[in-house]
Amino acid sequence: MSDKVYNVLFICTGNSARSILAESTMNHLGKGQFQAFSAGSFPKDAVNPLTLEALRLHGYASTNLRSKSWDEFATPTAPAMDFIFTVCDKAAGEACPAWPGQPITAHWGFSDPSQVEGDDAVKRQAFNKTLMEITNRIRIFLSLPLEKIDRMSLQHELRKLGEQ
Repeated sequence: MSDKVYNVLFICTGNSARSILAESTMNHLGKGQFQAFSAGSFPKDAVNPLTLEALRLHGYASTNLRSKSWDEFATPTAPAMDFIFTVCDKAAGEACPAWPGQPITAHWGFSDPSQVEGDDAVKRQAFNKTLMEITNRIRIFLSLPLEKIDRMSLQHELRKLGEQ
């Protein structure tokens, strides 16, 4: 495996649940080969507390996570992204900033756990379900031989993975 560290940005509209779950999961499972970030097109004021609870429950880092605008990652001083994934349908349809470095992009849609109605147990179950779906998709992504696959094939595989 190469020494390259891949930068990954997960985008959602509010940057309070799905993209935050993906950021923490990728940083945990990527074991230093991936540096994940998250952002939103219209970020909330704070990360959803149930997002942080789900991450802690599964042993993923939950400190220093914050809801932020995707504008932070479209500046010349921002880290160059290798991959950008939209994780909600609304963000996938929005006009994104021009990302420096021509990252590979794909849409990986997940249900929004913050939209689930019911008691706290039902809401927690929704967050845990979404976290498990994100974890499974990231595990598959991490199993791809990135240094052996050409850019077009990788783009195709990542988009196909989003359809699962």
